[in-house]
Amino acid sequence: MKALVTGITGFVGSHMAEYLLSKNVEVIGTFRQRSRMDHIRHLAGSVRLVECELRDAHSVDELIRDTKPDLIFHLAAQSFVPSSWISPADTIFNNVIGQLNLLEAVRRAGLDCKIHIACSSEQYGRVGPDEVPIRETNPMRPLSPYAVSKVAQEMLGCQYYWSYGLHVVTTRAFNHTGPRRGEQFVTSNFAKQIAEIEKGNRPPVLYVGNLRARRDFSDVRDVVRAYWHALEKGDPGDSYNIASGTCISIEEMLRLLLSMSRANIEVKVDPERLRPSDVPLLQGDYGKFHSKTGWKPEIPFERTLEDLLAYWRANV
Repeated sequence: MKALVTGITGFVGSHMAEYLLSKNVEVIGTFRQRSRMDHIRHLAGSVRLVECELRDAHSVDELIRDTKPDLIFHLAAQSFVPSSWISPADTIFNNVIGQLNLLEAVRRAGLDCKIHIACSSEQYGRVGPDEVPIRETNPMRPLSPYAVSKVAQEMLGCQYYWSYGLHVVTTRAFNHTGPRRGEQFVTSNFAKQIAEIEKGNRPPVLYVGNLRARRDFSDVRDVVRAYWHALEKGDPGDSYNIASGTCISIEEMLRLLLSMSRANIEVKVDPERLRPSDVPLLQGDYGKFHSKTGWKPEIPFERTLEDLLAYWRANV
């Protein structure tokens, strides 16, 4: 079996590649000239890398014709919510047009393959207290350009299933973290600051944004396993929540990380870290996906944070 992973050099993409290799799947991954390669350097010789700009339809056509994958895990995206406030047009164009080119290339090639679209719980946006835990039937009220782009990606996947019969399965992953998480994301940012303070690279002050938001965190290694199950057992044209089913505030998460360090650290709010609008509460119900595939989260959140902090201690 042959799998194509778009965005293989990224956080989730590198873990997806590792999981696929453990299943004895041949792995092909896309990268761009400016892609950072350190996440997959340890996979050199085990995966085939193809330079491809997904926003260029001709390049994507060549990619699909050349590789002819059985499975596609579409993970490439502008995935940092604050960046979508700064560059909304680029976020929409990158995420929507890149996927459109991929679906069109598969359609034109007449390829019989399964396609996974990685979407997000951010699509739900403003959620009322009476709507938690969030099920797939909950209304979508996106609160950022990123969230809007993910709604569009999901609708495109459904449209290509309904119109052309492409085997497209969408997942709405809630927050996920772990080793290699980008430093701009909250769990990783806090872990990196702690590691830098421990090394004496910065004063013992940890800067934070909104600590009141509550999130449903999963381990990235559980999430990529879910993505595999989504194509193995999920129904084409359908969407599934990937979540832990539990909720923790950003403040509680920070306390857990601080408890793993012996350093005496002061916490300060940085106004630059506050967003124009923030989703106050995201907690998912993964019951539908569990019923369909048998998947459930296995890695405790404390271990996830320990592994994340260990990653930064080794890399600062």
